[in-house]
Amino acid sequence: MRQVRALAGRSVRSRTGRFLVEGPQAVREAVRCAPERVVDVYLTPAAAERYPEIVDASRDAGLWLHEASDDVLTTMSADAQGVLAVARAWSTALDDVLPASGGHEAADAPARGPRLVALLSSVRDPGNAGTVIRAADAAGADLVVLATGSVEPFNPKVVRSTAGSLFHLPVVTGVAVEDAVAALRAAGLTVLAADGGGEHDLDDLADLAGRAVDDPSAAGAPPDLRAPTAWLFGTEAQGLSDGELALADASVRVPIRGRAESLNLATAATVCLYASSRAQR
Repeated sequence: MRQVRALAGRSVRSRTGRFLVEGPQAVREAVRCAPERVVDVYLTPAAAERYPEIVDASRDAGLWLHEASDDVLTTMSADAQGVLAVARAWSTALDDVLPASGGHEAADAPARGPRLVALLSSVRDPGNAGTVIRAADAAGADLVVLATGSVEPFNPKVVRSTAGSLFHLPVVTGVAVEDAVAALRAAGLTVLAADGGGEHDLDDLADLAGRAVDDPSAAGAPPDLRAPTAWLFGTEAQGLSDGELALADASVRVPIRGRAESLNLATAATVCLYASSRAQR
């Protein structure tokens, strides 16, 4: 029990290579989509009765299934909602999910390479990072990159905020934003920076998607949202630096029509990702 509770701390996660999966939705997706990464599953008697699909999937996968009292589960995690799992952490390199040189696809790369990517630069807020992963999954993105300086994907709040999407698509860590941009561009993606002062309005780009442009290669020509795209997002408070904006092919602003000063990171990212998803569908 103490060992499980201790996984809330980063040092313990780093030392053991394990992390917490809290709540029925996240545990359900873990045992369904990545059972090989699950070590133990804990449920209260009431939760086992309420979520038989978790029990069945765990047993089918041959996982260790433990029944525990409400008090024990709450001691392990105040956010378990009666369902908790311990899983093995993993790492995914960018080279693993991008087409390899010479025309051969990496084993886990999407066919013909990724078409929609979320790239987060120095995003340390776990709720925002997890929500962006969830939004990227919902929008049909191929991968998420948490560049160096961002929160670790196995932080408990990140895992909870993904609502299981952490187990649905690759999440790359440990790469500098400059290197990620270069690799994604080499893989054929246009890099668009989401910025409140962006040169292009997202609604205008959505209206133009698929329409003929006099010279799409001309300087300042609007990017086509139908093209394979990596969206670059910065921090909640400071956004992207001038240097990071300079890495992108273009900067795009989400229009604010009401009196709100701005959108938070996760909301803006969701709007941008869905604009690309709609144009690409």
